[in-house]
Amino acid sequence: MFDSLKKKVQKTLDSVVDPAEARVEGVSVKQGIVTFALAVDPARGGEMEPLRAKAESAVAALPGVEKVTAVLTAETVGEETGGSPLVHRAPKAVVAVASGKGGVGKSTVAANMAVALAQAGQAVGLMDADVFGPSVPRLMGVEGARPGVAEDNRMIPPEAHGVKLMSMGFLVPPGKAVVWRGAMVHKGILQMFSNTVWGDLDVLLIDMPPGTGDAQLTVAQNIPLSGAVVVSTPQDLALLDARKAIEMFARVDVSVLGIVENMSFHICAACGHEDHIFSHGGAAEEAKKQNVSFLGEIPLRKDIRESADSGTPLAAADQEGDQAKRYALIADRLMAALRSDAAGKSCRAETCGCH
Repeated sequence: MFDSLKKKVQKTLDSVVDPAEARVEGVSVKQGIVTFALAVDPARGGEMEPLRAKAESAVAALPGVEKVTAVLTAETVGEETGGSPLVHRAPKAVVAVASGKGGVGKSTVAANMAVALAQAGQAVGLMDADVFGPSVPRLMGVEGARPGVAEDNRMIPPEAHGVKLMSMGFLVPPGKAVVWRGAMVHKGILQMFSNTVWGDLDVLLIDMPPGTGDAQLTVAQNIPLSGAVVVSTPQDLALLDARKAIEMFARVDVSVLGIVENMSFHICAACGHEDHIFSHGGAAEEAKKQNVSFLGEIPLRKDIRESADSGTPLAAADQEGDQAKRYALIADRLMAALRSDAAGKSCRAETCGCH
């Protein structure tokens, strides 16, 4: 059904949008919710709003479409080595890093995953979607940084440890509370995604706020996610909320690419005894029950906390250490899950001849 509707959306856009004026990007159809972007010459951005509205209205008129969000993005052409054009495109993959509850170390996992992906040769971005409690600036050691401004007025993201970054923490003074209603949160998250010059990213990780509320739905329904990673501790209470996060993604037709078990165990620095403070293995067992990949387990360690507080994720601070290798393995399994999920979706397309 969704494949068929997506084809109708694409056909409609092809009939409405002149390729000489705009390029259609990032078409996503999930349970009747359609999102897409029109990449336009930034010098003509102001006059392209009627085209955006026309395309949005045409798609909204299609049977089966319940909601449409269309945004204008700038196509900036510059000089690269050899004189070829440099075009800012949508990331090849966008992955939400989520948890059902706070306090499970999701943001620390997201930051270390981003660094590990960058170390593996991927072009990586990390967007902090926690508007009320942004932690990416502190985790990545760029507190006080501010985005640059491109010629088209989009934001140029700060970079650290090989990762491009965007966060509400870059846009408000340190320590100032963001007091917004749901509509403003929705707008703020989408602007961070669409008004940032991400460049040619292989993977954009979105560090989600905990829970299953407005911010999560904004990301899941309006940003073309390739999938999601759920972070949990092994204890039953955390797993209960992790199941809610998995259920939320299922409702909005977003694949859960895998589960990470954080604070999986603790090894005593004095005697070497392995202590299962929050139980152990619960997330791996839950992954089996949910029929999703188990991406790996991260222990509860003082150096992980210290590196996060210091602004140098452990994946960067101790690249040859055991914990960095754990994050590298998780990053590798994430890329494998992305490839597998993309292949599965292609196989389920109407044109597939394997069934």
